[in-house]
Amino acid sequence: MVSQENIRNIAIIAHVDHGKTTLVDEMLKQGGIYRENQTTVDRVMDSGDLERERGITILAKNTSVRYKDTKINIVDTPGHADFGGEVERILKMVNGVLLLVDAAEGPMPQTRFVLQKALELGHKVIVVVNKVDKPDARIEEVMDEVLELLLDLNATDEQFNSPTVFCSGRQGTASYGPGEQGKDLVPLFETIVNYIDPPKGDAEGPLQLLVSSIDYNEYVGRIAVGRIERGTIKVNQEVAICDYHNPEKKQKGKVVALYAFDGLGKAPIQEASAGEIVALSGMADITIGRTLCAVDNPEPLPFVKISDPTIEMTFAVNDSPFAGREGKFVTSRNLRDRLEKELLKDVSLHVTEASTDAFNVAGRGEMHLSILMETMRREGFEFSVSTPRVLTKTIDGKLCEPIERMVADVPEECVGAVIEKMGRRKGDLLSMTPMGSRYRLEFMVPSRGLFGYRSEFLTDTRGEGIMSSVLASYAPMKGEIERRLTGSLIAFETGEAVTYGLGGAQERGALFIGPGTPVYAGMVVGICSRNEDMTVNVCKRKQLTNMRASGSDDAIRLVSPKVFSLEQCLEFLADDELLECTPKSLRIRKRELDHGLRMRELMKKRNQE
Repeated sequence: MVSQENIRNIAIIAHVDHGKTTLVDEMLKQGGIYRENQTTVDRVMDSGDLERERGITILAKNTSVRYKDTKINIVDTPGHADFGGEVERILKMVNGVLLLVDAAEGPMPQTRFVLQKALELGHKVIVVVNKVDKPDARIEEVMDEVLELLLDLNATDEQFNSPTVFCSGRQGTASYGPGEQGKDLVPLFETIVNYIDPPKGDAEGPLQLLVSSIDYNEYVGRIAVGRIERGTIKVNQEVAICDYHNPEKKQKGKVVALYAFDGLGKAPIQEASAGEIVALSGMADITIGRTLCAVDNPEPLPFVKISDPTIEMTFAVNDSPFAGREGKFVTSRNLRDRLEKELLKDVSLHVTEASTDAFNVAGRGEMHLSILMETMRREGFEFSVSTPRVLTKTIDGKLCEPIERMVADVPEECVGAVIEKMGRRKGDLLSMTPMGSRYRLEFMVPSRGLFGYRSEFLTDTRGEGIMSSVLASYAPMKGEIERRLTGSLIAFETGEAVTYGLGGAQERGALFIGPGTPVYAGMVVGICSRNEDMTVNVCKRKQLTNMRASGSDDAIRLVSPKVFSLEQCLEFLADDELLECTPKSLRIRKRELDHGLRMRELMKKRNQE
């Protein structure tokens, strides 16, 4: 067992893309985790397929390195605001945080959100200015911005005077001064060991362990991860499982296996004492937020309140004409079981049953839910989803909606276009700061105003803009926001799309499909150039006759179809449309597939207006 004095528990928090996972890579290499001849991969902590594809961290993960006699337990956290729930719950596991800030971009919205949570818990902070070797690094200004942020978040005097280390995560170097050239990460390790307090807890007292994370293994089932607050835990020990918010609820459990985090893996151990972060298996229904206590002294620990979700979508059984062709799991029972399984490890997700075959799934943002949808598709699930809706609250008798703080870094010539679009979406400009040839714009904008904006933003900034947002507050509803200025092209009949039919349809707008694609009546096959829906017959074939005129058979040239990603499909969806998700396809369709019924509803609506 490692003594408490030789343990340091830290979390690395930062905005997305500021280099957390790359820095952890170098800490592992210099912490002696790898053999000299061992092959390594970049961003080794991003172990999931989706994490590697998208280049972002989605789940918080534990690892550890050794520096001299000290064991440093590290938690690598996601940087995207939609996965903030992952960060909030693991902050109870650590005693200090490394606040990583990009030397060019400075503090961003997610930096503010996570830092606030860490300061509220009274954690010590080490500021790490990363990417100091970038040509556009502005180290002095970034340090000032960090100090302003700490002031803004009411940091204590000690937190305000946090030490600063200057790093290049890619090169694996750190130094104490902005002008110094680092050789290795020793200054960072030294700062962690000397500044972060070792965990405090009575190793002789009755057991208390708060479960902050859940892992899963096919062989041993659920694995609980948490820090031992007090006492000692041993293999085969009987424990009481308690819930702080429901003191009456107590269960007994047994620790079948116990592991300590050692580098990238888990090492089986026989016992561990207060201060150590451990993983344990043997309890089938253990969940995040529960406390494992000594059987004769059940004292549950309070668990941090996770912020509420802001948007909701309806996941339902797929009932299109092509239902069941591509998916392996298609029933409401499959869908319910999968969503309940997700709830066990994602505390910021809420699921309620809307009807026998539909479920309202609420999360932190479009990306939070789209990652869940993509994961389910890859597992073989087939389902349909509705357009995202914001979750409102009634505060002091007024209906309020979530407002996000949106920060955009854009080229100078694109500022006007971004401000104009934000104005239409009821966004208020807070500040506009020049940064070399670019500007940083800060807005307060309703969450629903950002639905479908990302692709527009990239078009307006010619792909050079960077935008990110985080929930700031709730405010009274800001009125109607127009989401889409174009209509949909809808297939008229079921069949297979042919070149002749597509040639006529592409004159009405941009198509999503090519020749040979199976379609059904009511399926959306493209974007209409007008602000109205239009029905097109993409299955229409040319009638053959025995009379031919020269030139009447000119080859039809089709424009390449637009292929949407999952996020783009969600952005495009209108209120009367659904997205059909299968392992192989993403299809947009109308809720009401029958053309006659849709027209009747439209006429009724127009008469009422």
